[in-house]
Amino acid sequence: MKILVTNDDGIFSPGVEAMIETLQHFGEVYVVCPDQAISISHPVTPRQPIRVKEMYHFPGVAGAWCLNGTSADCVKLAVEVLIEDELDFIFSGINLGPAIGRDIYYSGAIAAAIEASLYNIPAASVSLNCSNQNHVNYSKVKTLFYQVAEVLLQHKSKSIGLLNVNLPNIDKREFKGIQVIPTDMSVSRYRFVGLRDPHGEIYYWLKDQLQELAAFHPTSDYLLLKEGYITVSPIELRSHYRRKQEQVERWFKTTETNTSE
Repeated sequence: MKILVTNDDGIFSPGVEAMIETLQHFGEVYVVCPDQAISISHPVTPRQPIRVKEMYHFPGVAGAWCLNGTSADCVKLAVEVLIEDELDFIFSGINLGPAIGRDIYYSGAIAAAIEASLYNIPAASVSLNCSNQNHVNYSKVKTLFYQVAEVLLQHKSKSIGLLNVNLPNIDKREFKGIQVIPTDMSVSRYRFVGLRDPHGEIYYWLKDQLQELAAFHPTSDYLLLKEGYITVSPIELRSHYRRKQEQVERWFKTTETNTSE
């Protein structure tokens, strides 16, 4: 089995090392990551050269590279240029901070998994419910991630598509299980707040309100994550595509009928 690891926290992130060490139990692991943290959504880099550097500090991997681009660049270069073999699965992570609510569409970690889905490669973005590196014990994180990876790689069908996985930052004895559940789109982690500069002009800044989030639906994926569950949320970017296509087709057929009359 051939697995690609990428992320948006940069190749020197401890989460990348933890993910690599876990996935080496299941097959050959390749690594392609940004050379620094780049938390950006899906854009690839069209107007500047991408420089790729081979890396040698991950023992036992099939190949490792870093580049001056986004997580989507990493996947695209890996699939099209760097890795000759066909990949069975792509993992993005393990990233600091949960990927929750509508903000998954702003996530660089999710962007890498989306890029994988464009090549019809099953993928999962994996994030940790903790934003402070000093509060993370990656030995415990690896134990939780192993349980998810084992199941996903046993069922590595292309029909899996794209998954968003969030891990709680807890001891194994506090772990309550794995819940497969839709993403609660009522949750919004980042919001614009207005501030005044020294001249009295208002400017706007995206504020992370993670610690202030309180009211959740009883079955919210983030509420379950806080309670000690691993949450796995399928993200179907083409969900209901055929049904919506047929609906829009009917709109225009109705228009054509009215016009002909």
